[in-house]
Amino acid sequence: MLGHPHNLLHRLHYTHLKRVPLVMQSEVSECALACVAMISGYYGYQINVASLRRMVRIGTQGMNLKQVMELANRIRLTARAVQCEVEELDQLSLPCIIHWDLNHFVVLTKVCNGKVDINDPAQGKRQLSTIEFARSFTGIALELHPSSNFKKQDKRETMRINQLWEKIHGLKRTLVTLLMLSVVIQAAALIAPYYMQWVVDNVLLSHDTPLLMVLALGFALLNLIKTGVTAFRSWFVVRFSSALNIQMGANLFHHLIRLPNAYFEKRHVGDVVSRFGSINAIRELLTTGIVEALIDGLMASVVLIMMFLYSPLLTGVVLAVVGLSFVVQWLFYFPNRRITEESIVAEAKEDSHFLESIRAIQTIKLFSHETHRQNSWLNRYAEVINTDIQLGKLDIAETTLNDLIFGLEMVIVVYLGALIVIEGELTVGMLLAFIAYKNQFTTSILAFIDKILSFKLLTLHLERLSDITLHTQEDSPGQASLPLPVKGHIKVENVSFRYFDQAPWVLNQLSFEIEPGESIAITGESGCGKTTLLKLLLGLLSPTTGTIYLDGIDIQKLDKTTYRSHLGSVMQNDTLLSGTLSENITMFDSPYDEERLKESCRHANILAEIQRLPLGFYSLVGDMGSSFSGGQLQRIFLARALYKQPKVLCLDESTSHLDANNEAIINQHVQQLNITRIIIAHRAETIASATRTIHLEKPQ
Repeated sequence: MLGHPHNLLHRLHYTHLKRVPLVMQSEVSECALACVAMISGYYGYQINVASLRRMVRIGTQGMNLKQVMELANRIRLTARAVQCEVEELDQLSLPCIIHWDLNHFVVLTKVCNGKVDINDPAQGKRQLSTIEFARSFTGIALELHPSSNFKKQDKRETMRINQLWEKIHGLKRTLVTLLMLSVVIQAAALIAPYYMQWVVDNVLLSHDTPLLMVLALGFALLNLIKTGVTAFRSWFVVRFSSALNIQMGANLFHHLIRLPNAYFEKRHVGDVVSRFGSINAIRELLTTGIVEALIDGLMASVVLIMMFLYSPLLTGVVLAVVGLSFVVQWLFYFPNRRITEESIVAEAKEDSHFLESIRAIQTIKLFSHETHRQNSWLNRYAEVINTDIQLGKLDIAETTLNDLIFGLEMVIVVYLGALIVIEGELTVGMLLAFIAYKNQFTTSILAFIDKILSFKLLTLHLERLSDITLHTQEDSPGQASLPLPVKGHIKVENVSFRYFDQAPWVLNQLSFEIEPGESIAITGESGCGKTTLLKLLLGLLSPTTGTIYLDGIDIQKLDKTTYRSHLGSVMQNDTLLSGTLSENITMFDSPYDEERLKESCRHANILAEIQRLPLGFYSLVGDMGSSFSGGQLQRIFLARALYKQPKVLCLDESTSHLDANNEAIINQHVQQLNITRIIIAHRAETIASATRTIHLEKPQ
């Protein structure tokens, strides 16, 4: 099968220097997108996961092989699926996509001497033995080759640094101020070597004590000015850094909190936190990195001219050594970038696992799974430590080479400089001044190179941040407005929904109408789309086809915030937030209406129980739990929904933990409110409380 001539032709690789780029997945289900991006990038079609995500909709279950082939075809890659054994891996056209562990895709990049190299979009670059590879390999590979109309291009969507500049108030003015202060500091540093030269050449030889005093006082004053300006600049940087952090953090969180609900459902919480944390690296470079890079570059240029005036020969030696050091730093940049990315991903996974363990601590204890969970966390933590070790080894190797290079440079410069002094072309003071300038030059130019490489490394953080910033917000402000007062009339017209292309329909051509004040029970077996329907009504999801109307207005044309202000809801996964009971029920409304708070609790039949608490409404609660039972929590959530004084109330199994008496009391109270109610229920008592029932069935 693998000996087909077409396959053998593509096994001929003429460019051995090309590397398969590593692309990490953003969502749990995006491994296939990342693999396609890697191989297309290898052939010259640069595209990232964000761009591919806009080309195809995928669900939380990911993509199958057929969908991957169709996606590859859309970017002009010819796909060919093959079945092979581990022994036949060297016959595959590399790079290719490998089906992994029955639920994952990786890219096979190299097979050599019993070792297999893969790019895992979830874990990074890995080298495995054929035995280790065989444990996860399913026997399916997908070879991708450029088609006849394939074109090399760059379609990557990413955030650029100038996009941050445009949104930050006062950045340019502050950078100019920092630049001016830095120029003063560097000018003082530039003059400093003359002190040694003048003392050696003019004072020591002539024993001119008055001149020595003048020089000492003058340069002491210069040093005092430099120290004062440096301290002022440092304080200025601290103030600006704090203001910048607030602006950037506020802008990013403003965007993040307005992303669709589906964005958070497809990502681990640790990964979202890690991506948000990339803002710190960007902030540091924006506050000092840009100015320092400009100053270091300018300083290096000026000092280089000074060095040439002293000795072109010695300057040439220094430039040659700096060039060699740059080559060393450039060679270390690529593995450093790769391992840094792996380190960020490993930390995100460890954070997610840690948070997940804390949240699920009751389940872990009930199943006596503490040791297993600990070992699982240790494995992820070990990955973090291992990447730190790899970065440390790279840093040690780079530092050692640079120390060796510049140690030899000093020996050569002193040796040649001494010969030049002996020949009378330089004085001793001039040689000492040259060495001082040389040290300034190497410090500045190395810092400049390091900043440039840091800016290149910044693209890594920008790419991670792009997953947040380039993701479309839930919606833009709607053009339509609801006629007031809102009545609560709902009409669902030919609504169909599925989570991604080619997925089975969850709802298909569903139509019904709910009159204002009517109580509707939604019934049906598990998995028939009841909760999905409720999310559509709440605007958390958008219909694939069809329209939902509130009081005759298409809800897709309404601003989501305004629309939801007229709706109350109790969902299955509702949580409390850190704060008091009153803050949670009023959703931190300030100031809140105390009478409305008590009235909503009375309707939810929870008022008396709250008042019996030692701190009453001021009792502290949080997302990690409280002393409330499941039934009490459901009534608190219902009180929170009723506090909004909604015109439509959506309830998803909101009384499943209540006894019949409590449920009857609540139903009686809510009926008196004369609001539209949509209730998902399985219990006969709950269904009986509705005026009408809509039964859902799974689409065929």
